[in-house]
Amino acid sequence: MSQPLLKVEDLQVTFDVRPRGAWPWTPSNQLHAVGGVSFELEKGETLGIVGESGSGKSTVARAIINTVPASGGRVLWKGEDLLQMGKTARRQHRQAAQMVFQDPLAALNPRMKVGEIIAEPLITHAPDTPKAEIKRRVGELMERVGLLPNLINRYPHEFSGGQCQRIGIARALILNPELVICDEPVSALDVSVQAQVINLLSELQRDLGLSLIFIAHDLSVVKHISDNILVMYLGRVMETADADTLIDNPIHPYTRSLVQAVPIPDPEVELHREHPVLEGDLPSPLSPPSGCVFRTRCPVAQASCAGDRPVMQQIAPGHVSYCPITAQERANETA
Repeated sequence: MSQPLLKVEDLQVTFDVRPRGAWPWTPSNQLHAVGGVSFELEKGETLGIVGESGSGKSTVARAIINTVPASGGRVLWKGEDLLQMGKTARRQHRQAAQMVFQDPLAALNPRMKVGEIIAEPLITHAPDTPKAEIKRRVGELMERVGLLPNLINRYPHEFSGGQCQRIGIARALILNPELVICDEPVSALDVSVQAQVINLLSELQRDLGLSLIFIAHDLSVVKHISDNILVMYLGRVMETADADTLIDNPIHPYTRSLVQAVPIPDPEVELHREHPVLEGDLPSPLSPPSGCVFRTRCPVAQASCAGDRPVMQQIAPGHVSYCPITAQERANETA
């Protein structure tokens, strides 16, 4: 069996946080942004990572491409550990894995023209590329993402949010990457524009054979583009499964709450169905709850949930939950 394109094993990211105004010798606190995330991504697949703000989704993405240092674990790219690579090998990997960011306008240099923005990665990684070739590739990519090539000399502020995101996608594709990490790429866009960008990403993935990691806090967006979905809460994995299984048969209480929050496009059904709301606020990652980090807001929490950290409970092949209570309930139902 061939190895996956990307394999993340027990990825951990912590930050030293010093209280504001503290003396230099004051001990720093540990902020646990990501605690033991694992998953695999095959070539041509899309992994959706979903969770509310503060769950560590973007930190996972940045740790994969090493813009945020990992504190532990392994990130295997075609079998090689990225975290152990030297600068030269890491630079080559940067060409193979690119990112599309959340705020399309803020991600673009306002002093650079669109053509310069798209061409910048190519000039950085392949400085000997002829100017004519650069111009040709920039024009092709602009057409590929739905922008007219005659807009090449305009500045980012002259474009709409959706157009700016298309520019960001073209910039990410200029180096012919194998993996594109989309960090909430549609959260700042109107609903109709969101659909256009998602359709564009799906089309590009199909035509170019890309692998995608699609990060969002909206499960209704993630389910339309993802093959598999990983649910995160406070830096931990709650559940993972293929997209259809996760939506139709959520096991973890947190996943259930996310699924129940997705609106149904039928006014009559939507009006009469229950809309449970999670009680309480997201705990601070500086002092996460013991045991299961979701227990302080979980509707089925028991005293045992404050003990050891939950371990993986396999519900079915490819479907994993980290809640032993609901996993046991499911086992009793099928027994």
